[in-house]
Amino acid sequence: MNLTLKIWRQAGPRAQGEMVTYPVTDISEDMSFLEMLDVLNEQLNARGEEPIAFDSDCREGICGMCGLMISGQAHGPEVTTTCQLHMRSFKDGDEITVEPWRADAFPVIKDLVVDRSSFDRIIQAGGFISANTGSAPEAHSVPVPKPKADRSFMAAACIGCGACVAACPNASGMLFMGAKITHLGELPQGQPERDARVVSMVSTHDHEGFGGCTNVGACADACPKEIPLDVINQLNKDLRRALMHGE
Repeated sequence: MNLTLKIWRQAGPRAQGEMVTYPVTDISEDMSFLEMLDVLNEQLNARGEEPIAFDSDCREGICGMCGLMISGQAHGPEVTTTCQLHMRSFKDGDEITVEPWRADAFPVIKDLVVDRSSFDRIIQAGGFISANTGSAPEAHSVPVPKPKADRSFMAAACIGCGACVAACPNASGMLFMGAKITHLGELPQGQPERDARVVSMVSTHDHEGFGGCTNVGACADACPKEIPLDVINQLNKDLRRALMHGE
């Protein structure tokens, strides 16, 4: 395939950015989107031009590092991560725009790379459980009903890629936070900090500059791990309960 890419270039956090057009040729439909960007960077290097900076790590849809707005859609036209998006999802001659996540809480570092450490700070605020030191407990010492275990595993599938924030018109991180709240709140081990957890995480979320949820649903539509919108309901229920308890 021959494609035209319009890619956001920005030299640094305070630099003025712009869209730059690049033609790419002889792209295989079996390439991933990131492999296609690798090919473009090889061509730029060969011409003595600055390669495009973008994030990636495992390239297996697990780590959540890769994240791009592709023609206005978080991770592109398929419900998957950018690294698992393949070029067969596009057609010969397509013009594709490639941008970083757009959110105040995710400032651009360079080109397509953004700083998502705000997610880390939300987790540090409450995404943990108490655990006694010493030897590991026996696996079945704390029974967990299967429906709760299944729901916890579902929520734990969140990889923190940030697509929910990028897709949301308010740049809200509520789906991400709801997944973390639900993951721990469904388990007996997550109960001691349950009220304090939600209050601290929501406070950090707002302090970091994320927007509020208005139930648009774009976050769940964009989520590559298909986290359902109702984890936000769980988050709101936990927050109301915690505030009633005076946390």
